[in-house]
Amino acid sequence: MLRSDAVTKGIQRSPNRAMLRAVGFGDSDFGKPILGIANGYSTITPCNVGLNDLAKRAEEAARQAGGMPQMFGTITVSDGISMGTEGMKYSLVSREVIADAIETACNGQSMDGVLAVGGCDKNMPGAMLAMARMNIPSVFVYGGTIKPGKLGGCDLTVVSAFEAVGQLTSGKIDEEQLTAVEKNACPGAGSCGGMFTANTMSAAIETMGLSLPYSSTMAAEDEEKADSAARSAEVLVEAVKANIRPLDLLTKEAFENAISVIMAVGGSTNAVLHLLAIARTAGVDLSIDDFERIRQRVPVICDLKPSGRYVTVDLHNAGGIPQVMKLLLDAGLLHGDCRTVEGKSLKELLADVPSEPPSGQDVIRPLSNPLYAKGHLAILKGNLASEGSVAKISGVKTPVLTGPARLFESEEDCLAAILDKKIQAGDVVVVRNEGPVGGPGMREMLAPTSAIVGQGLGDKVALITDGRFSGGTYGLVVGHVAPEAAVGGTIGLVQEGDSITVDADQLLLQLNVDDAELDRRRAGWSKPEPRYRNGILGKYARLVSSSSRGATTDHAD
Repeated sequence: MLRSDAVTKGIQRSPNRAMLRAVGFGDSDFGKPILGIANGYSTITPCNVGLNDLAKRAEEAARQAGGMPQMFGTITVSDGISMGTEGMKYSLVSREVIADAIETACNGQSMDGVLAVGGCDKNMPGAMLAMARMNIPSVFVYGGTIKPGKLGGCDLTVVSAFEAVGQLTSGKIDEEQLTAVEKNACPGAGSCGGMFTANTMSAAIETMGLSLPYSSTMAAEDEEKADSAARSAEVLVEAVKANIRPLDLLTKEAFENAISVIMAVGGSTNAVLHLLAIARTAGVDLSIDDFERIRQRVPVICDLKPSGRYVTVDLHNAGGIPQVMKLLLDAGLLHGDCRTVEGKSLKELLADVPSEPPSGQDVIRPLSNPLYAKGHLAILKGNLASEGSVAKISGVKTPVLTGPARLFESEEDCLAAILDKKIQAGDVVVVRNEGPVGGPGMREMLAPTSAIVGQGLGDKVALITDGRFSGGTYGLVVGHVAPEAAVGGTIGLVQEGDSITVDADQLLLQLNVDDAELDRRRAGWSKPEPRYRNGILGKYARLVSSSSRGATTDHAD
């Protein structure tokens, strides 16, 4: 029995069938599984501009495999374009909108399965939230990574343009060079080219078995990406027949595998937020402390941007995520019995993958010669973050810094101070009221961090926030500080000049002010007025949970 029988079977469903006939159903089609094609296509961003072709390939393949595809659209927000503006507050919110849209369409139409096609950062976790909520057979198709831009023999990504702004203000380059970077950074379709958030989440989804092997690192413009989309639709039809559902795959062990791979490839801090949200929706007991536990035993073995040398197409050419997984599996760092949407275990899937990375490349290193002995996403706690915070410490030469707080109530004020050269070596930059509630929407801070790096202060300045950092960020940066300022977290009590310690070695984020003084400040604290009362941002601020719990809106804390 198919779920879609609710709209296709029985004399009482004659009006329903009449509507379906108008969109192409014939007599023989009413017994076939109805498959949603959730299409994230838009011309808003290069990440999504190529998705329609992939969705059409999947649609045709689903039909040829015996399914009845029904395509519908989902939205996206381009992080790279909205970055540094008020519009960035809608980025994380869009994750919830995408999840709501897919759930609404699939459940409203009694669909038997869904294939989601997405590109920009929030498409992937948004689709995964919907899949976990509905628990119908599901496959995710990643739109693919952008190929690197080229300038002077160097690979460029969009982060190169953000860093060039800081280089210009510090006199390292002129406007002509800035324009050259701008014109060459993004050469075509695809999501940001380094191991930023989109590629991090695509790798996580492949690891958890809801995308096909190798698909998470393919270039958007290569033919193999379209072929993979078609094969994904065929796999979905098979999954409906075999009744393979997301919650069969999204086990605690699968999430641990995803975290291990994210550590190994040097992935984005945003993966912490998104995996916590997906796990919570899936009913899996995953906490922020699990990331630290796994970090302690999984090294970083991939030399990828933003802090490394290579881009995602280089990782793909070196064997992609299956090669990374095989190294981890052989070392006992992966649960090989976890299953995939194809019905195979990871151990079976990886059986023919070499046990050593290919010779003649150094994108993927052997575990005996890692880039870093431990993972790069450290969970820091202390009186500034009793629920935890996330530090990305790859590429950081000085993981410990104690310095005076330079306090800002918004990203814009912080960026202006950096560009005016008001931030000095040794400072601890604090950007608050940018959290899930306070922002609202937890904006990413790529512009300030890139400007700091561009000015040569990346190893000399710490930046902490209750907002987020882009997957393109690196340096001594600590995001997701929880509790956030807007709900009474200690970050809201910081005053200009206070001493703050950021210690990635001791996993400490500490405001060096005695308890009596903090109690005095807390007694004088009052909750700030909401920046938005109406519209989606107002609704989001009223519903959203703490970042330490994934910043979801469909679960009350």
